[in-house]
Amino acid sequence: MWQPLWQMPGRLNLILSLARRELAARYKGSVLGIVWALVTPIVMIAIFTFLFAAIFKARFGLSDSPWDYALYLFCGLLPWTAYQESLQLSASTIVSHANLVKRVVFPLETLPVAQTLASLANQMFGTVALLIALLVIRHEVHATVLWLPVLLVPQLIATLGAAWLLASLGVFLRDIVQGITLVLMAWMYLTPIIYPESIVPARYLPYIQLNPFTPLVSNYRRILIDGLPPDWQGLAYFTVFAMISFAFGYWWFAKTRKNFADVI
Repeated sequence: MWQPLWQMPGRLNLILSLARRELAARYKGSVLGIVWALVTPIVMIAIFTFLFAAIFKARFGLSDSPWDYALYLFCGLLPWTAYQESLQLSASTIVSHANLVKRVVFPLETLPVAQTLASLANQMFGTVALLIALLVIRHEVHATVLWLPVLLVPQLIATLGAAWLLASLGVFLRDIVQGITLVLMAWMYLTPIIYPESIVPARYLPYIQLNPFTPLVSNYRRILIDGLPPDWQGLAYFTVFAMISFAFGYWWFAKTRKNFADVI
């Protein structure tokens, strides 16, 4: 069951080729092309900044500037958008590649990995845009940005596990594509992305802190905006979640893979 996982590094060229094709297919035929990877989050940031910073007066930190709110919001959306995009696309990736399912020699486990890497590439474009915005607005980029790989590795591990799980479930439960959209929407609002953790009422705060994505988002803001090292306790909590997600997600995918061809 686990042998295809150990063989994954040897299939890196195939995975990267699939990821490039997936990334190109998302913007094929569009006028703006890859620029949509920046336009979409910018529009979301503008809407949320107007609603929460201008109308509800939500603030991150001590600054009253809506620009600072936009920076914190952008930073929180980066990992979440990559995670959400990976899961939504992975839920239908096996069905959309039905022609490959009956090819016994094709490593189907690489399809969710390619989706995840394509979404991670989008996140990297957004990260570059955030760093440019920090230079323009705050006239500085902290050296703590070098901690970014420390956050990306457990994020990638967690995303892969969830992507494998949903890729398998999408074969047997076609409604999972719509269902995961609703789950992810609720999960986003239960994560302090568009609002600061400080405004959460005390009776609900333990539930927000139990959310594994809360420390991940917080750590992105620490290293990219606040110039602080990662919160190691929070990062350890997310890493445990990531390892469990990875192991269970791959186990489920490998266990159910033999039935894909019968269902499709």
